[in-house]
Amino acid sequence: MKLVHDPAHDPAMTEACADGLAAMARDASIELTPRQIAAVDELRQWLAEGTRVYVPYLPNADYQDVILACQRLLDAGLTAVPHFPARAMTSQQQARDHLDALAAHGVRELMLIAGDTPRPAGPYTDSLALLESGLLQRHRFGLGIAGHPEGHPAADSSALKTALNTKREYALATDTPMWVVTQFAFEAGSFLDWLHDHGDVIAPLPVHFGIAGPTRLRTLMAYAAQCGVGASARALMRHPETTRLLRSWTPDGLVQALACYRLEHPLSLFHGLHIFPFGGLKRSAKWLEGLVAAGQPERAPHLSGGLQPCP
Repeated sequence: MKLVHDPAHDPAMTEACADGLAAMARDASIELTPRQIAAVDELRQWLAEGTRVYVPYLPNADYQDVILACQRLLDAGLTAVPHFPARAMTSQQQARDHLDALAAHGVRELMLIAGDTPRPAGPYTDSLALLESGLLQRHRFGLGIAGHPEGHPAADSSALKTALNTKREYALATDTPMWVVTQFAFEAGSFLDWLHDHGDVIAPLPVHFGIAGPTRLRTLMAYAAQCGVGASARALMRHPETTRLLRSWTPDGLVQALACYRLEHPLSLFHGLHIFPFGGLKRSAKWLEGLVAAGQPERAPHLSGGLQPCP
């Protein structure tokens, strides 16, 4: 199946894809741990006003760290999107307290996940159970949900599809703003094949593809193993250009292919990019700024204005 146009001999298409990629880079969201957020003195030096920053909850951590990180993001004029891990909640009261605290700080969106806890710490076995509890409607949060282009180690494809469809139906029934953010992969085909196969269970929800930002290849392989995309990472290592990649990974070809795809399919559910900055915030921010400059050199903003919030 032909997924993207090859702009190699089409100057107009090349320019249009570059402009589309610049727009995707400006609109990209990013994921930062509470520790990464605390370590950056001037967040606005690297992230523009309103940029969506997803804040993961790490197993065995204190959720208060997530709440404090969100407060720092909001104080800096950014949009905080904390992960809310259903399986980590020890009780309905704890879940309610955390949600109330987030809302009180000004958080308006959540990334709803089951969480990596091997066994549920309380009454919620997965994110569907949390949706069914009704707690999330107390504050009318917008909800991000997870997509897995390369599968999930703890659920088969049928179960994943059913879960996505159920969440989509919840959003439609409750008039809840909802979107999909995927796990990262290394080839455009992985994303687009998944999108074509899942369109009937997620439409009309917009989809943001997860991209690993520039980093050392060894670092990327370690994260891939942790996140359940080890098979894709091993395939990357067998790629003919792997020798060139041994020092570092930069997803230039991947995002260029996605930009051209979106140009040719303007009605696609594919809405934008979500960056996992495994090589650090500053490296990913500089890379994104470079994409903006390449697409619109005469209007390329400085780093502090280079990223804009997702629509």
